Amino acid sequence: MTREEYNVLGGEILDASIHVHKEMGPGLLESVYHQCLMHELSSRGIVCKSEVFLPLHYKGKKLNKTFKIDLLVEEEIIIELKAVDALLPVHEAQIISYLKLAQKKLGYLINFNTPLLKNGFKRFVNNF
Repeated sequence: MTREEYNVLGGEILDASIHVHKEMGPGLLESVYHQCLMHELSSRGIVCKSEVFLPLHYKGKKLNKTFKIDLLVEEEIIIELKAVDALLPVHEAQIISYLKLAQKKLGYLINFNTPLLKNGFKRFVNNF
């Protein structure tokens, strides 16, 4: 995927997230936004997988631990969803770790529990 394709897809993710936020508003459970964003992206013809398991490898060995990515868009972009009062450094560390472990270049951390979604939408890159 080219840088331009990533940026176009990122724009679609932002627009879809804004539509969900305008329709549903803040204050609901993360699972509600998860389902709505999946529907919004799918309705735009964007392939999106929900709750993708990511195994932990250490020194070439697969360990008995897995992580769960909220959404994987077009097999390339990780989306981590939140519905919290404020994003914390641990939330940012989570998506950065997922990007590294999954060897993906682009991810978004989206907190739907904000009056304006732009204040809860953060972009993260890994070797991009």
